[in-house]
Amino acid sequence: MDDAAVAPDLATTPDAVGAPPPGPLAGLLVADFSRVLAGPYCTQILGDLGAEVIKVEGPGGDDTRHWVPPVRSGISTYYLSVNRNKRSVLLDLKDPADLVLAAELARRADIMIENFKPGGLSRFRLDYDNVRATNPAVIYASITGFGSGGGAHLPGYDLIVEAMSGMMSLQGDTDGPPYRAGIAVFDVMSGLQTAIGVLAALDHRRRTGEGQHVEVNLMSAALAGMVNQTGAFASAGVIPHRMGNSHPSLFPYEPLPTGDGDLVIAAGNDTQFRNLCAVIGAPELASDERFAANSGRTANRDELRPLLVERLKARPAGEWFDLLIAAGVPCGPINSVAGGVEFAERIGLDPIVAAGNGETAVPGIRNPLTFSATRPRYDLPPPALDEHGEQVRAWLADPAATLPSPG
Repeated sequence: MDDAAVAPDLATTPDAVGAPPPGPLAGLLVADFSRVLAGPYCTQILGDLGAEVIKVEGPGGDDTRHWVPPVRSGISTYYLSVNRNKRSVLLDLKDPADLVLAAELARRADIMIENFKPGGLSRFRLDYDNVRATNPAVIYASITGFGSGGGAHLPGYDLIVEAMSGMMSLQGDTDGPPYRAGIAVFDVMSGLQTAIGVLAALDHRRRTGEGQHVEVNLMSAALAGMVNQTGAFASAGVIPHRMGNSHPSLFPYEPLPTGDGDLVIAAGNDTQFRNLCAVIGAPELASDERFAANSGRTANRDELRPLLVERLKARPAGEWFDLLIAAGVPCGPINSVAGGVEFAERIGLDPIVAAGNGETAVPGIRNPLTFSATRPRYDLPPPALDEHGEQVRAWLADPAATLPSPG
């Protein structure tokens, strides 16, 4: 299947004069057989970038539709956060007629994303080998918890992977219990890795005409995503441990008390440390042989920390923030989520966008990518279950049918 001539019965209309250019993935069709977070996060990225995403849901819909609270107008905000720019069709794969439509969607797709248990789609003949038989150029991506080999039987939940990968052993106070992250961090990492893999496979197809199977598992994404921590073990046999908010290789690189609360200071090199010492009125610390180099500061952090805190307590965090930033010292207050969004608004990052138009528009967080020639789109709000079922079924059943343009 050629990238320039994909799904010929998928309706496309020229942009109106003055309309934003189509996204970089416009014209590509994504069959989204995933649910919960890693897969839907990946397909939302593809949809934001212009791809047409058909979200296939079984009876009852995506699990996250029922993960409440919180809600917006009675709808789970968890679901809303990762399902914009998609059309929903309810297809019961155990129903022969629906299975025919699902197979037809897979046949037409440029990209198919699924996160069933390994082998789970084989009984429906929707596994890679069967889909490839009718659609040899398909980019077929599978997301699992622990791969399709020896870990195929293990349940793929982010929390389980946080525990088993060693991530939780790094979270929390030194003398306290291990903690999970505040978000499903490895689901998100796996979704990002899947998007990268799909885009790489698309480029391979552009050059060779060949599709391929892309596999991502949460455990491998976790081990890769812990970068320096897993790298320390792989390269030097060092087993990292919980250090609270401290960094194993840098100091100061953590929250420090000020006159009215903590301020995160991240002096990542010697110049930044010298500037920090000058601003807080303690230039002698930068020339102290114990602290002049990062290795010394890290080894002698217990001696250095109270010397910094003594001076930082002279002013409130807000004043130190302004003074230190002006001096080139990375630092920042510890905001709530609301404070983080409000700060992004103040500096012009426009963090909140509306998906859809009018009363049905749903606010969410903007795609972080910015392009000079194209832009992410926010045409469709997260769909209700089977919201587009009639139009999608008609399109799949009739080769001459077309889908209305999104939005």
